[in-house]
Amino acid sequence: MSAKFFLDTNIFIYSLGGTPAGKARRAAELVREAIASRNGIISYQVVQEFFSVAFRRFAPPMTAVQAEQYLASVFHPMLAVQSSSALLADALRLYERHRLSWYDSLIIAAALEAQCGVLYSEDMRHGQTFGDLRIENPFR
Repeated sequence: MSAKFFLDTNIFIYSLGGTPAGKARRAAELVREAIASRNGIISYQVVQEFFSVAFRRFAPPMTAVQAEQYLASVFHPMLAVQSSSALLADALRLYERHRLSWYDSLIIAAALEAQCGVLYSEDMRHGQTFGDLRIENPFR
């Protein structure tokens, strides 16, 4: 199994607080480990989803300057999967075969493309596998 792991969007949102302390602490640990180990992976979709929430739902909303700093210090070291026709085709196959949501299909396809062993997400079924990729809810 690969040492690389994929972080879903909520991990980053929770790492900045506004959620129960234990969940925020665990999310922050995962983000720190992802950067320090250089084994953490995200896709373009994670960045888009995070900033959509940060600009609309954070109180106060994240500023453009703060977003640029976060992009450079947190996301840039992990951003390994860009959108592509191949990624979309893989996500469509996952969507059809496993009856997943479209966005979960995209995340799983990105984690598989990056050859991650684990995808940390609380939005998917803990323990489910897709080839060598295992879904783990880090807040269980």
